[in-house]
Amino acid sequence: MAKPILECIPNYSEARRPDVIEAIMNSIISVEGVTLLDRHSDLDHNRTVLTFVGPPEAVEEAAYRSIAKAAELINLDHHTGEHPRIGATDVVPFVPISGLTMQDAVQIARNLGQRVGKELNIPVYLYEEAATRPERTNLENLRRGQYEALKQEMGVKPERNPDFGPNHIGPAGATVIGARQPLIAYNVYLTTDDVSLAEKIAKTIRFSSGGLHFVKALGMLVEGRAQISMNLTNYHKTPLALVVETIRREAARYGVMIHHAELVGLIPQAALVDASVWYLQLDQFKPEQILEQKLYAVLQPPQKQSLENPEYETEFLDALASGTATPGGGSAAAYSGAAAAGLVSMVARLTIGKKKYAEADPKMRAILTQAEALRNDLTLSIQLDASAFESVMNANRLPKDTPEQLEIRQKAIEQATLMATQAPLGVAHKSLRVLELAEQIIQFGNVTALSDGATGAALARAAITGVGYNIRINVKELPPNLANPYLTELAGIEQCVADIESRIRIALHERGL
Repeated sequence: MAKPILECIPNYSEARRPDVIEAIMNSIISVEGVTLLDRHSDLDHNRTVLTFVGPPEAVEEAAYRSIAKAAELINLDHHTGEHPRIGATDVVPFVPISGLTMQDAVQIARNLGQRVGKELNIPVYLYEEAATRPERTNLENLRRGQYEALKQEMGVKPERNPDFGPNHIGPAGATVIGARQPLIAYNVYLTTDDVSLAEKIAKTIRFSSGGLHFVKALGMLVEGRAQISMNLTNYHKTPLALVVETIRREAARYGVMIHHAELVGLIPQAALVDASVWYLQLDQFKPEQILEQKLYAVLQPPQKQSLENPEYETEFLDALASGTATPGGGSAAAYSGAAAAGLVSMVARLTIGKKKYAEADPKMRAILTQAEALRNDLTLSIQLDASAFESVMNANRLPKDTPEQLEIRQKAIEQATLMATQAPLGVAHKSLRVLELAEQIIQFGNVTALSDGATGAALARAAITGVGYNIRINVKELPPNLANPYLTELAGIEQCVADIESRIRIALHERGL
């Protein structure tokens, strides 16, 4: 049985006084068995994030000591910083690493919350998996109005009273404690000091305002640059590369670029591997090609695969059949386009290096390069389409009780619908390019793989047909001035498809199929 290891990643409202941070760190490492893995302090945020691991009892004790030390040394009445906060120790998440279930981590969070409330007299809220009420699951709901609003509302508004501790707040504020899955704290800096652009992009990408699922984002000014500060709560379902490319696209709309990015704390290796595979277009990459991974596999006994491990999560086709709204037809169309590109690559590889097709060799190499780039792009589009549609559903769930809420909701629906239309239109353009490459493969490629090239062409056509249905149903929700350009663009693509298919039928007949 795996040795129980628990991770804790508390956030403290201090970064400008090194002696305070050192005292908090010393309180953590004073507990036997606890290992401090990382420290990240941001002066503009005036916030420090520490990461430590160990046996669950030791980690719980270390968290308690750090909360007590922070309460002793940090006074929120004198605290300023860019990042929202309600406590000296603002948030304390527990993450089960090995030998523990999420329910184990939830119980530890609740035990600690009760102790902090009783012994330190600090109000405690439970969040994420440990939340006692649905509205307290999300951290942003608990931080609304920050420390200053909480001082006025706690004890007055019942919904603001804590789960543990007193119904009044002192200079140490309140603490939020919970259990969750691993997340990535990730900040992107833009090539501008206009914080309004960061706020606009943050609004576009965060799930709560109709953006990408599993993304929380704020726009702020840090180190003289506009910054998009994010928490990515499920990097398997919303990959890091998708988030970065969406920000890059949105930034370009405003005439700016990404200047640099930073991690806050630690990141799972799988997230970096996924991003590297996408950006380097390593289409045949296998995890065992990583030197350290190979060494670990050789030196460690084999581990039984578990469906609870995200590495072995449900395959795309199972998810497609699951009866949920996403992934749906748009994702399936992108999947078809990616498969089409894969077949084009296959036929190109079967042609390259063959004496019989020496004249076509340069053309096949160029086709292979383009097809692999398209395959990577279309593979990413599978998730992009699902995320775009989830944004539409999320926008439709926004409140509509007042005229102001109705206006916000309508704008969010329109923006989400535009994104949900642009995503399949992008798939249509990429799949059209795949179809053009398939035509060349059929004309000049290895004749023994002619049927594979023809299948690739059929799949590219299917992808365009599929996303065409998605585009047409989406634009029904848009005013004509926004919808008509998309329909015109789609009609042009479909005409190109018809022309290419006519030529493909002739080429297939001439080559004996």
